[in-house]
Amino acid sequence: METKGLRDFLEIPYDELEGMNLRVKEQRLRRESPDKLREERAKYLTDEKRIKAVTVCFTDLEGRLHMLDYDKKFLLKSSDNLTFDGSSIRGFSAQAESDLRLNLDWPSFYWLPADIFGPGKVLMFSEVLERDGTPYHSDMRGLLKRITDQMYAKDGTVFHAAPEIEGFLFKGRDAERHYHETDKFEFISTGGYYHSLPGDALRAFIDKAAEAQRAMGFQNEKDHPEVAPSQFEMNFSYSEALIAADQIQLYKLLCRQVAAQLDLTASFLPKPMTGINGNGMHMNMSLSKGGKNLFYDKNGQDGLSQMGWDFIDRILNNANDICLVLNSSVNSYRRLDPHYEAPNQIKASPNNRGAMVRIPFGNERSARIECRSVAPDANPYMVLFTLLKTGLEGPQPQEDAETKRSRTRFLPDNIFDAIRLFKGSQFIAQTLGENVQGKYAELKVGSAERCPKQLGTRVKSSEIQFHHEVTNQYLWNQF
Repeated sequence: METKGLRDFLEIPYDELEGMNLRVKEQRLRRESPDKLREERAKYLTDEKRIKAVTVCFTDLEGRLHMLDYDKKFLLKSSDNLTFDGSSIRGFSAQAESDLRLNLDWPSFYWLPADIFGPGKVLMFSEVLERDGTPYHSDMRGLLKRITDQMYAKDGTVFHAAPEIEGFLFKGRDAERHYHETDKFEFISTGGYYHSLPGDALRAFIDKAAEAQRAMGFQNEKDHPEVAPSQFEMNFSYSEALIAADQIQLYKLLCRQVAAQLDLTASFLPKPMTGINGNGMHMNMSLSKGGKNLFYDKNGQDGLSQMGWDFIDRILNNANDICLVLNSSVNSYRRLDPHYEAPNQIKASPNNRGAMVRIPFGNERSARIECRSVAPDANPYMVLFTLLKTGLEGPQPQEDAETKRSRTRFLPDNIFDAIRLFKGSQFIAQTLGENVQGKYAELKVGSAERCPKQLGTRVKSSEIQFHHEVTNQYLWNQF
């Protein structure tokens, strides 16, 4: 039966999408009034008849992105009273106190590529609230938003971040979920670093995903195959920390969706295969005030200011305590293997890629520090919040900083040690709160106990199957 013309949902060309999303991003960066933006967005949704639904996103404690599609008319009518069952989300509320609320972050508004998300949809992020409207303690996005807003309100300080997120492209859809049946991943390409031919499967995937990111206002910089076979990286410009963390979640979502459309799997497991380089999420960070980069000093050691070095020293001093935040899965400890450029040394260096913190060469605009020991499956909001709090407020080394910087210490090489250090840390208790500290550690123990304690030389199906970005409620309920 001919149905053409019955549906007329919004589909925007990519070049127009980019302009629209960049304008919205600029409003966020200018910190325009949320009330004004809410009014502006609500009017747009009311007037634009071709939009049918709003995708509302939030992130659980472990970092997994969750999405709900609200009918547009319902959302406009009920935006102050959006609720969901928190007991259905791992790491959120207990069954007896399950109802939680969503508070739309109206400035975080995205128009979506229709060929990836479907026509007639826009997207917004949200914070998670208790039933009484107070911030929910396990919502790391809300925590990061509050601290960065407070810093700006106090003296205009802005926290910038630019992630470099690596991933693998494997044959077949849902390759991670089938790993316990197949016991292997299959490369889609073995072209290597910068060497994938135009039009091959890896390059076609990178091109399509990069186009979608550009259309969503990511401000792409470069994209390329990485060192390992079938590995990719797509870099986008630095931004304020909350926007950067939102873009990390969207980057992974877009990559997974584009791969699925090509009958492939985009995987952000830190080390899905042994014998090759793993996936990292190097986090470049800087602080600025009034447009001035606070980490830059042309006369400072490696071009960094004293504030920049203090930030580094605090991260190094508390590296063991925060390791579980940066490397949150059993599989991520395979990546901290020194044979594959692994950043497992608790030290800072301008050129040693085995150091936890690298100091890239920079000028007044680009001076920054790069934390290399972050895995791509970590909760980006929790990572940035913890690194910011650690760099500004963490306990300083008791011994001479120069001595501690030059002495080589190593990050934990397994999740059990990382959990023990995290649970025993008074600094983590003060930073994240004892409730989150206990809850997060409990989740990680749940995954760890389902896997062999010794990682060994072969990736075990259990470390994939019970990974927080792979498993689902159904699997967990079988125990």
